[in-house]
Parts: sequence; structure tokens; C-alpha cells
Amino acid sequence: MKSEMTTFEMMTRETSTPGTATPKRDALSAKSRALIVKIALSLSLLLAVAPALTPANGPSAPEADWPQWQGPDRTGIAKESGLLKAWPSTGPPVVWAISDLGEGYGSISIKGDRIFVQGVKAGDTSVFCLNRADGKTIWVTPLGKRLGQDKGPGPRGTPTTDGDRLYALAENGELACLKAADGSVIWRRNILKDFHGQNPRWLISESPLVDGDHLIVTPGGDGASIVALEKMTGKTVWTTKELSDEAAYSSCVTADIQGVHTIVGFTSRAGVGVRASDGKLMWRYQQVANNTANITTPIVHDDKVFYTSDYGTGCALLGLKAQAGEVKANEIYFSKDMMNHHGGVILLDGYLYGFHNSVLSCIDFATGKTVWRDHSVGKGSLTYADGHLYLLGENNVVGLADASSTGYHESGRFSITDQGWPSWAHPVVCAGKFYIRNQGTLTCYDVKSR
Repeated sequence: MKSEMTTFEMMTRETSTPGTATPKRDALSAKSRALIVKIALSLSLLLAVAPALTPANGPSAPEADWPQWQGPDRTGIAKESGLLKAWPSTGPPVVWAISDLGEGYGSISIKGDRIFVQGVKAGDTSVFCLNRADGKTIWVTPLGKRLGQDKGPGPRGTPTTDGDRLYALAENGELACLKAADGSVIWRRNILKDFHGQNPRWLISESPLVDGDHLIVTPGGDGASIVALEKMTGKTVWTTKELSDEAAYSSCVTADIQGVHTIVGFTSRAGVGVRASDGKLMWRYQQVANNTANITTPIVHDDKVFYTSDYGTGCALLGLKAQAGEVKANEIYFSKDMMNHHGGVILLDGYLYGFHNSVLSCIDFATGKTVWRDHSVGKGSLTYADGHLYLLGENNVVGLADASSTGYHESGRFSITDQGWPSWAHPVVCAGKFYIRNQGTLTCYDVKSR
């Protein structure tokens, strides 16, 4: 401001020689000074607001979101760049960490400046809303008493964000639509009671799927294995009258197969596809299902669908073809080379990466044949970002490895604190941050390259 005033004074200083002024020159000088004052004030105002108008100081671009289970398209792939290529022995730097989420195996979803996750508070299975910047709790909404289980109590699912709403399915069957702003309940119903389903042995683990105006869940009831609800009201739109398989632990995905919009799921008995418009059963493939726990989310690519399960079963690739408004499925291969339990598989450039039993494996998507295997961090889960696999072993070992079909190349690992149960929650990479949920804890790491 000092330099501006100095300029102002210089511009308005009397320029006539003392004792030589005339009335005419005085009048001209007065007019000139008035004009100069206006110009100076305009320049001062422009200088004051210029920094706010400069792009470098303007509003920053919004951070990327992770709006649901396994990301925007449920593939586990983060479209990130500029991340660390290697980690120090202690792991990437911690941005923040919290330890008040109670129990549970669910992952996180991220929308705007908030994080959503399910946990337990005061004995209730609950949805938590956290501040993205520091992890502090904004609100908590209970969804009934939490259920116990011999592999760990509490919720297993991940909330799904959609505009100003949030959808969460608890382990007790309670499905709720909440306001993202304050957690207040818009509608709520119990899918096990309403559709006469049975809770699986290790409890509901599904994450609801938003499909246009519909919300898709798997109650596993008679004539209602999969159902579509109006997402705004919760009212039933259709049920799968031809499909009565009990629910497993997998979450559905959507696909457009040669013009037929399709819901792809994995029930307790089969890999299935139903027409999204009315729930008509279009295929049911049983060989890939085991009789214990089908968990892994199906992968749909290039008019093909890939299923995999563990317990000595394997994997299968089905070719999909639309005929007269339906989709027919034919087996391309069945293989024992990928028996994924619950850590998920990721498709990248024609290769699938995931844990075959407890060994990290890369297989050829087209043939189902093994390309390489490595013990890596032990049995676990994974996600992908910027050329790397982010690995979380169930025994609390975290790893970073190249996502490459040429072999296993690790560039970092560290350990996290044991919370008394296996570390089964899937990790998330979003906007340069790496999130690990482990029971009641959630830690945010900075993995942005400097």
C-alpha cells in the first residue's frame, strides 16, 4: 500500500512553478488532478483484486472422488498419476490416523470433502461421515444392533454415494438412504425381512449398486435373489422371479452388452446376469461357484465376464452375446489358475492380477493361464494406481509392486498394527492419498510424488 500511495502522491503533485500560477492554469490543474485521482483509485482497486483473479490463486480443481465400492466403475482402478514410485522402509508419510470406527471390514467411499465408512458405535452398526482433510467425525447414523460372528463382528459393506444421498447396507440387513450432509434417514428397509432372505454365514457383505434411478441389492429371497428399488423412495421396482439363489458376499456390477443393459452378480450358487429393465434371468453359470463363500466382484470387459472363487474352485471367462433383447453366455474357459478368496482381481491391459489362494498371481485374461506368481505380502487384497499394485496382506503387511506382466517387482513394504482380526478391508488410492482401514482404525498416507 505504501508504494501505491507514493505513486498516487507523485501523480497528484502540483507541477506548476510556485508563484507563476494563473486562474486558467489553476482550473486546468484542478481538473487534471481530479482525473488523475480517478485513474489512481481505479489502478489501486485493480491491484488489490488482481491476485484473486490470477489462475494460480483461484479455486483449485476439485479432488478426485472414490464414490463407491472399488471406485467409480467398480474395477478397483484409480486414474491417478504423479504418485511415488517407491516407499521408504517406514512407508509413505502419514497425513492423519483415527481409531474410533469400532469394528468392521468395509472399505471407504469418498465424495467431495467427506469420507464415508461403516463401523460400530455404542453397540450399533453405524455409518460414519468423516472430514476428508483430517479424519474427524462429522456425523454418525446407527442402523440397528451390530451382529457378531466368529470371523469378526460388525459391518462388511462400503457405502455408495450418489449426488446428495448415501446408501448403506448393514450386516443385519438394514438398507438405508441417508442425506450425505447430515446423515438423516430419507428411507430405510430391511432386505432380509422384506424379501424373505437368509443372512449368509459370515453376514451380508454387499455394497449397494446405483443404476440410474434404481438401487440394486441381493437379498437372496425366493423369487428375489436380486432386486431393484427406486433409489429415491426405496419402493420395489422388480425382483428376479426366475432366480431364488441365496445371497453370497459379492457386489453386483452393471454392463451394456450389445445394447442390453445388464446387472451382473455372483450368488451363493452361480455367476448370473439379469436384465436391468425387469430382472429377467439371462444366464446362470454354476461351475465357478463353491458351496462355501463366493465373494469376488465379477469383471466385465469386451462382452465377456470373469468370475472367480476359492475353496478349490477356480475361475471362468464367459462370452456374452445379445439375442432378441436378452444376453446369452457361453463358457470360453474354466481354469484352476485363479482361486481368489475375497481380495479382488484387477484387469489391466489384458492381464488379471489378484491373489490365487495366498499367492499374488498374474494370469492372461484371454486364456486363464498363469503368467507369474509371487508370495508378495501373503494373502490379501489390492487396488491399482499409476502403474502400481497397492497390496494389503491379511497379516498386516502393506506392499507396492509394479503392475506388470513381466514379473513381480516390489518397490516398498511396511507393516501396520495388528487390530486383533485379519486386515481384510480393501485399500483405496484417491487424489494422491492412500487409505487403509483396519477394524476401528483408518490411516491416510501421502503417496503424491514431490
